[in-house]
Amino acid sequence: MAVQTRAVVAAGLALAAVAGFGVYLGAREYGHKLPIPRAAPGCVVEADGRVTLNAEQMANAATIAAVGVRRKMPERAVVVALATAFQESRLRNLASGDRDSVGLFQQRPSQGWGTPEQIRDPRYAATRFYNALKRVRGWEQMEVTVAAQRVQRSAFPNAYQQWADESEVLTRALLGNATGAVACTVGREPAMRGNAAAAALTAGLKLDWGRLETSVPGELTGLAVPTTDPQVGWRYAHWLVSHADDHGVRTVRFGDLQWSAEGGAWTPVKGSPPSPHQVVAEVFAD
Repeated sequence: MAVQTRAVVAAGLALAAVAGFGVYLGAREYGHKLPIPRAAPGCVVEADGRVTLNAEQMANAATIAAVGVRRKMPERAVVVALATAFQESRLRNLASGDRDSVGLFQQRPSQGWGTPEQIRDPRYAATRFYNALKRVRGWEQMEVTVAAQRVQRSAFPNAYQQWADESEVLTRALLGNATGAVACTVGREPAMRGNAAAAALTAGLKLDWGRLETSVPGELTGLAVPTTDPQVGWRYAHWLVSHADDHGVRTVRFGDLQWSAEGGAWTPVKGSPPSPHQVVAEVFAD
């Protein structure tokens, strides 16, 4: 009897596994939402909701948001752009895709989006997406999925809406409407260190945000960005944390809070006055 019982249980588990795999394939086939894989290092974004991304996804999301601000696009446009990139690439800068599609938005060179090399540049790809969105009459009043579809012309026109909630959370954080909302952990060995890391970080910040006045803090290797607006300050602070893993960022400080790569979280700064007029980032030393 015990042997028979174990056989029945084993058969049930096997059927459950097959059924689960079938659900996965069905979701993949019809564009339904699949879990975003969590990889270390990774990030958690909390801004009236919670989103978990890996380091690559977070850096790409921050760049998409920054380009939207630089292009003077409204907050709603950033939500649409992020939802589109979620659906098309899971916020990964893909080297290939359906037919000749590449990049974050799976744009096609054969459809006039640019060369493969251009489209693989996240800033170029995001700029082209925003430019196309601006040409859609009345996109501001459309549902996220409708606005995205007018640009993308996807075979799954309703698939973008499933990412609207996550995109709204990311947009609130990355546009500075939340405090200490992006918290990331980084790899054991920084991708870059010292002056090379500081130079690359400064260059990336300016490429994403446009003209910025930055300075070099005398007491550490890194950069400082002046700001008199808390919202703008948190935009830069969250961008810096989002790019911490690929630029060797050790700490980011704004106001009376500091993010640290060692802890991966924002904590109050003790023993020193707050810094409300600049965002300071320190990179790992050589």
